[in-house]
Amino acid sequence: MASHAAVAFADAQRIQHLHEALATRNLIGQAKGILMERFKIAAPQAFLVLATASSRTNLKLRDVAEQLTTTGTLPGKGP
Repeated sequence: MASHAAVAFADAQRIQHLHEALATRNLIGQAKGILMERFKIAAPQAFLVLATASSRTNLKLRDVAEQLTTTGTLPGKGP
């Protein structure tokens, strides 16, 4: 019985991680879209802007994308 519960728990964790990964992917995609529209750049350049901001501020890429989508600014930048 315990082994079945452990397998079920592991599967539930894996599903939760997949949902989180999908949400993060969508959030980063939205942030890239904002940068692409705002600065008229291509997707790879928009991702590079996010990655650079992440590295410069020592924040996770997801957190940088979340700040951009909620406030319209990158960390360390004004409005």
